[in-house]
Amino acid sequence: MNPADEPLAPDVLAHRLTEVFDVVGPLYRRVQRAVEQGEAVEGLSVGVRAVLDLLHRHGPLTVPQMGRAQALSRQFVQRMVNDAAARDLVESIPNPAHQRSSLIRLTARGREAITAVLAREQALLREVGGGLTDADVSACLRVLGEMLRMFEHVDVN
Repeated sequence: MNPADEPLAPDVLAHRLTEVFDVVGPLYRRVQRAVEQGEAVEGLSVGVRAVLDLLHRHGPLTVPQMGRAQALSRQFVQRMVNDAAARDLVESIPNPAHQRSSLIRLTARGREAITAVLAREQALLREVGGGLTDADVSACLRVLGEMLRMFEHVDVN
């Protein structure tokens, strides 16, 4: 077996994962700034964009479901939903599974807005270089997914 393919010792793994955090933090902040700059084009905050994206990918969800999916407090998600509803991007509909927690769904205007945002983001992401392969991206997703699972217990409320 190639030594690079063997599992890392815990101390070495911890150091290498710190390197991942060193990249993910600045990447997140730069992406957030890019989304905020795009806000002038689509008029969406980062929080509203996240709500619209979740609903676009998963269909109608409750506010608590969206909070859990994004590791955000229910209160923050509710504010973002309220902002989006005020702009006719989302609407509340009855939830057959739970009378007190309505489902939130995209309106036609919300679908148009998130489709435009995603198209702009895809155009930017097509410019990523480095000759990345499917295996590279799969490995990245595996590492980040494991790190995310490690911190699932952290309370966001």
